[in-house]
Amino acid sequence: MSTQTATPDAPSDPTRRTRRARTARRTAPRPPARGGRTGSLTSRVVVNTVLAVVAVYTLMPLTWLLIASTKSYRDLFATNPFSLGDFALLSNLEALFAHNDGVFVRWLLNSLLYTVVASGLSTLISVACGYAFDKYAFRGREKLFGVVLVGVLIPSTVVQLPLYLMASELGLVNTYWAVLIPSLVNPFGVYLARVFSEGYVPDEVLEAARVDGAGEVRTFVKVSLPMLAPGFVTIFLFSFTAGWNNFYGALMMLNDDRLYPVNLGLFMWNQNVYQQPELYPLVIIGSLVAVVPLIVAFLCLQRFWRSGLTAGAVK
Repeated sequence: MSTQTATPDAPSDPTRRTRRARTARRTAPRPPARGGRTGSLTSRVVVNTVLAVVAVYTLMPLTWLLIASTKSYRDLFATNPFSLGDFALLSNLEALFAHNDGVFVRWLLNSLLYTVVASGLSTLISVACGYAFDKYAFRGREKLFGVVLVGVLIPSTVVQLPLYLMASELGLVNTYWAVLIPSLVNPFGVYLARVFSEGYVPDEVLEAARVDGAGEVRTFVKVSLPMLAPGFVTIFLFSFTAGWNNFYGALMMLNDDRLYPVNLGLFMWNQNVYQQPELYPLVIIGSLVAVVPLIVAFLCLQRFWRSGLTAGAVK
């Protein structure tokens, strides 16, 4: 019977061990340089400082408005702008809504009419136009869309004088229609609607609806419009904000104070502050009340705006 003697392993090659040690040193993670940490910390400090300055700059006027709305007429001039005086918020609100037979309430209702009705119709028109630009091929489509983009670049104040002349010829000056009709046109809304249609309305879904026998109008209303709900709300918020802040158009078109929106009415009160000093606290508290509908609109619609962005997507 033969026996085999186990031979000991041969010693490793020194050259191999040297190469392995070099490779390990190369692949080992290196600690970050001190200069990199210092630069990152400095950049964060600079960014946070800029953001803090912007936040303070943005919130200071609103803070002053909140504090000033709680002061009486005497405290507005006798105390520091950012210090509290006698709490007179309720009395200021009572005086605001009672002044001149409650004309401020009428201004608020006018603003709601100019914004809610006009923004709803304008958004529906914009979404339909953007959907048509995206889903239908017709002659001159891109050229016509270029005209829409040119309309986005033109400031609204530039077209107010031509609009006034046209309204004067039609006998619409100093009527609700003089403010409502121009608000229906929203080139930026058409552009946004086309972008949303390209992203959220697949062509396969439209083809399936057509195969099932749905017409074009029914396909748009029942299939496409629910998918475009986030875009609809976004465009509506833009239109609502623009309509609520529409000052120059109303100034050009309206002479009757019963037709004024709230921003134009507050401007007229502010113009008469030197002749009627008692209007000064009314302008301040009225400005605070005028901001509330915008805040309510954003808070109520943000759920629809931020959710459902992928609703109706093809899996």
